[in-house]
Amino acid sequence: MDIAKKEIKNYLNYLTGIWGKVVENESDSINDASELIFNSCKNGGRFYVFGSGHSHMVAEEIYIRAGGLAYVKGILPPELMLHQMPNKSTYLERLDGYSKNILSLYKVEAGDTIMVVSNSGRNNIPVEMCLEAKKLGASVIALTSMPHSTTVTSRHSSGKKIYEIADVTIDSHAPKGDAAYRIDGVDADLGPTSDFTCIGIAQTIIIGVITKLKEAGLDVPVFKSSNLDGADEYNDQLFDKYYGYWK
Repeated sequence: MDIAKKEIKNYLNYLTGIWGKVVENESDSINDASELIFNSCKNGGRFYVFGSGHSHMVAEEIYIRAGGLAYVKGILPPELMLHQMPNKSTYLERLDGYSKNILSLYKVEAGDTIMVVSNSGRNNIPVEMCLEAKKLGASVIALTSMPHSTTVTSRHSSGKKIYEIADVTIDSHAPKGDAAYRIDGVDADLGPTSDFTCIGIAQTIIIGVITKLKEAGLDVPVFKSSNLDGADEYNDQLFDKYYGYWK
């Protein structure tokens, strides 16, 4: 086996080990999060998902997705993503007052649930997103790395990190700094894991919500792949029902 193949296998095992921690430790928290979202959906609310930087990919993963639940609304302001300019989202994430306006634009209100995704959970926008959502009467789920968040200070004036505000916290088990895999001779940590585990957790949450909706005898509005014959017509009906208006 050459060196590259060995490192590839080692990294795959590294990922498996971190995911194993999620499986072993986070089932109850994932179920609790699913229950909050189920209650919102049952009572006419919505499930919002937000993350800045790379964390926005978690919101995109479960928003208008094949197999995805139509109750999901991704909060995806482009200025907080990565495609416009390097480091722009990093700098913006440390601004005060931004999240309150975003929540107003997306019309988050009492009875909704929002999941805020942040590996460190320390920056102003995700912290403020949790605080302001709670003021509005929404339930808050924090998806964060506890190994990271518990070892750093908050950058927000409240002194809080997102796990200290949320109704339910799910640990991604990503290591501090996210990238932590090492290769001899490379002077940097490699192989970040937070999106890998967070996307798996987010999809698991959706499975939990769908199961609860089905058990309650409620509609289960799930998108089909647009690459399947007949799916466009089916999906258009969901768009008309769930996206033909903005709350």
